[in-house]
This record gives sequence, C-alpha cells and structure tokens, in this order.
Amino acid sequence: MKKVFIIIAAAIMALPASAQELTNFAFGGRKVIVSPEVGKDSVTFRLKADYATQVTMYGSWMPDYGDEIALTRGPENVWEVTIPAPSPEIYTYNFYVDGTSVNDPANVLMQRDGTRYLSMLLIDGERSQNYREAAHRGTVSHVWYDSALLGINRRMTVYTPYGYETSKKTKYPVLYLLHGGGGDEEAWTSMGRAAQILDNLIEKGLAKPMIVVMPNGNPGQQAACTFALPVKQYDWQGNDYVTSLVKEIIPFVEKNYRAIPNKSARAIAGLSMGGGHTTSATMLFPGVFDYICPMSCGLRDGEGVDAQMQGIKKAGYKLYWIGCGTADFAWPGTETMVKVLERNGMEYTLFASDGGHVWYNWRYYLNTFAQLLFK
Repeated sequence: MKKVFIIIAAAIMALPASAQELTNFAFGGRKVIVSPEVGKDSVTFRLKADYATQVTMYGSWMPDYGDEIALTRGPENVWEVTIPAPSPEIYTYNFYVDGTSVNDPANVLMQRDGTRYLSMLLIDGERSQNYREAAHRGTVSHVWYDSALLGINRRMTVYTPYGYETSKKTKYPVLYLLHGGGGDEEAWTSMGRAAQILDNLIEKGLAKPMIVVMPNGNPGQQAACTFALPVKQYDWQGNDYVTSLVKEIIPFVEKNYRAIPNKSARAIAGLSMGGGHTTSATMLFPGVFDYICPMSCGLRDGEGVDAQMQGIKKAGYKLYWIGCGTADFAWPGTETMVKVLERNGMEYTLFASDGGHVWYNWRYYLNTFAQLLFK
C-alpha cells in the first residue's frame, strides 16, 4: 500500500508540468487553424494574430522579393488570404506581422536554408511527383570524420538506399552531392529533398540504387551552424577542401560503407559553390569520377584550363552534365564552360531550364541527372 501511495503522489506532483505542456494543444474548443489549405486551383493561408494591425506574406513563387500579399482580418482575429495555386513544385513562405517576420505555426512542414527556417508549401503535379515520401525509403544518417588536411573533426550527411541494411553483401555506386554558398551538410536533404527524390526514382526503377554523400563544403566549419561549434579561419583561395574530398572523404566512405571503390562507380555533382567544387575536384584530380554534373556555376577561362580539361579527357569519363537556368547569373559562366568543353573536343550535355539561382531548379536537376548515373 505504501508503494502505491508513493506512485500516486509522484503522479500528482507531475501534473503542473504536464498541464503546462498540454497548453500547447487545442483543447477546450479552441479553433484549429488550417494553413496552408491547398485546393484544386488555389491555396489559402491563415494566421491567428489577435493584436496585429497588419499581416502580409511573401512566398518564393512570387517574382520579386518585397512584393508582399496582404491578409484580411476575419472572425476571432484569424487573418486569411486565398491565392491561385502556383505551378507544381516546393516553395517557402513567411508572414509579416506588423513588419516582423514569422513562420506559419499551423504548418509542420519546414525547411532550413542556412540560418533561415521557412514554412514549406508543396504543390503536387508531374514536376513535383518525386518530392513526397516514397513507399520504400532509404536511410539518412549523419557521420563524423576526422580531417587531417583541414585540422578539424567534421560532419557529413549520408543517404543509403532502401535495402542497404538488409543486403549485407551488395555494394553500391556513390554520388558525392555538394551544396552551395550559405548551405551545409543538411542543405540537400532539407531544401533539396534529395532523399525523397532518390527514394522515388529508385522505387520506380528510373535510377540505380546508390549511396549519396553530402559533405559540408565550408572548410572552416565542423558542422551545420545549428551545432554552434567554433568556425576555423580558412583561406578560401586554396584547394584544401576539394583535396580533402578526394583524399579523405572518398577513402572514409569506401572503408566504412559498401561502396564500389572505382571510378566507374563515382559521380560528383554540386550547385553554385558546390558546382565550383565539382569542376575543381575533377580538374585537379582527373580519373577519380566518371560522372561530372556541375550546376549553376559556370567556369572561368584562362591559362591552364585547357590542360586540365585535357587531363579529364585523357582519363576518360562517361557523362559531363551541366545544368543552369537561362535567367541565372551563372548563365554567362555556363556558356563559357560549354565553349571550353567544345574547344577541347569533350562531349557534354547542357540542360538549360528557365528560372534563376534557386532550389526550384536544383531539385529539378537532381531529379533529371540522377536517372543517367551508373548506367
């Protein structure tokens, strides 16, 4: 009886804390806000803001940053606006309450882009059909490794395809997928939906099962800024990071994962800064990758470029795939890259899309070139 009393007393003592947490839920008839509410041809956004005098919003589907949409106050101080549904894709948005930026508290879908957290809107359609969860899902893990070249312990994200854990003897090709400036080792899984894209493509038989390695391309960072770890000062003029990629990350992956350890089973791709890392890694270390996919980065022509391109040509490769939007500020550099490849007699594929320097394009590119790898 004494033991039962102690248990009851402990439960009573815990009630205030439990009650405090329960206040986060909609009990007692509190109105549940649905936002965003996606209809057939429209999307409705709602925000409860009792004391606001003005509520506006901005979405990445809008052509010009700063052109905000006004919400209208409704019953119970729920602000609301309905807009025509943008074309199928993933977008981000945020509200401005009397000038202060806030995310949508009714929306559990979030993306982190560097230091910014943004609410996410997914519009279904042919272009975005591989952005939702597949029936068979791979595993996304975060791995720490020591970099002697950079002098720090570092973190990278690794995707292993569905069946990796159970197929104990199967070995897989590897895609080294690099982020852009301001991103980190989580950029491709957060903003890029890399895991969902690969899951869907593999499940549909459109892509080979592969491992995807997503390192942190900021050589002074140990890990994403959310870890609040010290950042080491680094000379960005050097090639220490791409050297570390080839000399440290690839050996680490091929030692610790069932990766096929040869050139025909390695691909490298990157966007913007990561596109620059892609071209640098392949020009400095020809013969490491058979699949080369720079995106939205371009190339500077100059002394030594032809010799490096001839190195890639001599070593051989199976695919040189370039993606860029014609409205991207990197488009002139992409045209230069094409001229250099043509001048050196190198085969390539140019995938020119509309739009600019945005994830709207980079997800599309991954969804496209991943189907061409390791075949």
